[in-house]
Amino acid sequence: MTPVLLLAAEKESAQVTDWSARIGWVVGLALFVALVYWLMREGWKWRGTLQGDLPELPTAPDDPGPARLTMSGRYHGSTTAGQWLDRIVAHGLGTRSRAELTLSDAGLAVVRPGASDFFVPAAALREARLDKGIAGKVLTEGGLLVVTWAHGDRLIDSGFRSDHAAEHNEWAEVLTTMIETNTREGVER
Repeated sequence: MTPVLLLAAEKESAQVTDWSARIGWVVGLALFVALVYWLMREGWKWRGTLQGDLPELPTAPDDPGPARLTMSGRYHGSTTAGQWLDRIVAHGLGTRSRAELTLSDAGLAVVRPGASDFFVPAAALREARLDKGIAGKVLTEGGLLVVTWAHGDRLIDSGFRSDHAAEHNEWAEVLTTMIETNTREGVER
């Protein structure tokens, strides 16, 4: 036999794909992803249970007075004050959403479509600053308005980002002035 014929005789057809092994791997991977998702959800619910001592969030008064400032943007969440990674999830504070903020003499109203609205009374406001991050969101320096407020026996940082970032400075200045005025009036009484 000639060498050309031997080479032709040794050729075999391509191996058929083993579909049962591939399907097994895909199902296994899908189950693993589902397990990880379920564990993350259970951790979120457990964190909410641990924060169950947080009182109900205040609601806005019927007549808060004229608006000093308004802002539309995003609410990025709330954390324990000074601990930007310790997210608070109780009462829906951990849910990111669109937000409409209104500052009046009565306090800060946060209206969130699709999530729980809340109100921060003027007496509960402690600080306003520009920052670069809060749990789950990191931006450029000054890209986030962080408002610190007292609720129950906790200090809470809530992070907001305006649709127009240039508004952040004005909000921080007006809030700081309002907090200082309320502090002076509280001391004088």
